[in-house]
Amino acid sequence: MTARIERLVTSGQFSLDGGTWDVDNNVWIVGDDHEAVVIDAAHDAEAILEAVGDRRLTGIVCTHAHNDHIDAAPELAERTGAVIWLHPDDLHLWKQTHPERLPDAWLEDGLRIEVAGTDLEVIHTPGHAPGAVSLRSVALGVVFTGDTLFQGGPGATGRSWSSFPDIVESIRERLLTLPPETKVLTGHGDSTTIGEEAPHLDEWIARGH
Repeated sequence: MTARIERLVTSGQFSLDGGTWDVDNNVWIVGDDHEAVVIDAAHDAEAILEAVGDRRLTGIVCTHAHNDHIDAAPELAERTGAVIWLHPDDLHLWKQTHPERLPDAWLEDGLRIEVAGTDLEVIHTPGHAPGAVSLRSVALGVVFTGDTLFQGGPGATGRSWSSFPDIVESIRERLLTLPPETKVLTGHGDSTTIGEEAPHLDEWIARGH
């Protein structure tokens, strides 16, 4: 059975550097009728479990370790046996939210995570966070960018452990080099394509965010 992508929107709060903001997050589920992987277990483990249903959840892949993308991950893992994947460069951020529970496995550039007969290729895209990653599925024609690339520009880089030069380099060298028809599935908000965003890189650099 061919893998498919489902989107669940959950709501909660993002906290960093002493501030807290209400946010809606995209939770992406990739799989078929039998097994699935969750990309970013945000806010509501119960809602994610309901969306997964009776499928076997094999992995919880964190695009980065800001609390709004990982707050439901330990509960989801405990209730399903799924492996939590994180890039090690974000471990310090992870520990701010989950000091008693480490991730189960480490993401690295070029790693492939298999689910339902398709591969999710890890692309290290630092900038929004040091360990930020994107996940590309050639078969499905998509890249999950977390908070690295949105419709209209890069993710935020005004807080601790973020870097505008790094996110620009990640977008220029790792994402905008993908085929223009590649669909960009983001951590918040609406989807876009590489082709729609690529012409605007110089504008983003000029505005500085």
